[in-house]
Amino acid sequence: MAQSSLDEQRRQRLRNLGSLEERGFAPYPHRSDATHRAADLHDRHGGAEAGAAWPDEPVVVAGRVMTLRAMGKVTFATLQDASGRIQAYFQKDALEAYTALKKIDLGDWLEVAGTPFVTKTGELTVHATAFTPLAKSLRPLPDKVKGLADKETRYRHRHVDLMTDPDVRRAFELRSRMIALIRRRFDELGFLEVETPVLQAIPGGAEARPFTTHHNALDHDFHLRISLELYLKRLVVGGFDAVYEIGRNFRNEGLSHKHNPEYTMLEAYWAGRDYRDLMPLVETLYADVVRTLTGDAVLTWQGRTLDFTPPWPRVDYLGELRARSGMDVDPLDEGALRAWVREHAPEAVARTADGPLWEGPINHVYDKLYDHYVEPHLTGPAFVMDHPLAISPLAKAHRDRPGVVERFEPVAVGMELGNAFSELNDPVEQRRRFEAQMALRAGGDEEAMQLDEAFLAALEYGMPPTAGLGLGIDRFAMLLADVPSIRDVILFPLLKPEDG
Repeated sequence: MAQSSLDEQRRQRLRNLGSLEERGFAPYPHRSDATHRAADLHDRHGGAEAGAAWPDEPVVVAGRVMTLRAMGKVTFATLQDASGRIQAYFQKDALEAYTALKKIDLGDWLEVAGTPFVTKTGELTVHATAFTPLAKSLRPLPDKVKGLADKETRYRHRHVDLMTDPDVRRAFELRSRMIALIRRRFDELGFLEVETPVLQAIPGGAEARPFTTHHNALDHDFHLRISLELYLKRLVVGGFDAVYEIGRNFRNEGLSHKHNPEYTMLEAYWAGRDYRDLMPLVETLYADVVRTLTGDAVLTWQGRTLDFTPPWPRVDYLGELRARSGMDVDPLDEGALRAWVREHAPEAVARTADGPLWEGPINHVYDKLYDHYVEPHLTGPAFVMDHPLAISPLAKAHRDRPGVVERFEPVAVGMELGNAFSELNDPVEQRRRFEAQMALRAGGDEEAMQLDEAFLAALEYGMPPTAGLGLGIDRFAMLLADVPSIRDVILFPLLKPEDG
């Protein structure tokens, strides 16, 4: 809508607000006296025959005016509240303030008192005996057919997106119910929900670039956390045997359909267990949540069928990489692997912005090969297991396979849904791994982990054998809501500010 047209509509709506005040209505009342939501009335009277009426059942409803149709001496309006929509019917002969309806605009909040009945066309309606304007919408709603067509506009003005598109609202209601079910499962298993710092002196627990901020009173730079891991492990050292946290992480990285710099994770740590104990927990959790919210453990995401029924396939990281790429060398032989990449990997894989992949850090070699050859081809859900030690600095070495760690990632439709380890609890080995990460940082890898002396000191008090799990809340919500982008399940995704 052109700015001039918007300005004129806003002026007209302000005039309408003034007219309502002149008729004795408060411009913005302090509260509403609504007694029923739209869904309450539909649950109670839905399905009743045309002409049915309940004159001895007074109700008060309130909602945003989504449609308004004046027909001589009667007017129909559709009110939308948090639960749904209900129609209201106004008769001139029954309402002293009937003419004030001319000053009600689409988008206004309106309270209606009356009694329910069913129209000749079968629509449940409230026959108004009184009405009260609650809030004036000074801006017009989007076109009721086109809505907010531009995706970025939808994300930037989510409040309008929610009021005009029921599917958007349902996606976020589904996400909320999903989190409640996950929280309930961990509570039932005896986990304690905790909170750990968002501002950290050393951002650890993952390979990622952090956001940095300055604390004035302490005159020190701190970082928004990139992971929940290292503080949760301190709690296991302190004696909690099962803890979890659902919270925000922040990573200074790019944007894509499955990446937002601010996102939600669940992390859980379980003393006395290993990564094998977590696989049945994860696959059962996902299947139960999907079944509870959709009625079936099988769902469709963007036309692809996903069956969450346990057990999920177990996929060997190195074996799958060799099979998918046609690699004829041992992927754990670093020299042979680099030579293979130089000779056989496609140009799009073998080179990076920083130069030839085969000359870069070995963890980047594994990551790029996996991202190209393996992950996009896994429909899943499945567990990718036993990753190279070089890309897993916080995981315990595999008890039977040299060169790999006890780790798995749940994967579906080419997306990592989480991460799990048998946690490394040897402080001497952990220091050695941190030092190797610091060497990568010195070589220019800004995402490599920093050496965290405070965490190592905590680990030196002794952490029992522990299984650790991280699950991406946003990506799971994407699958449940059948939406193509992570931005469709984050209420206010990060956007570049608009000019002006």
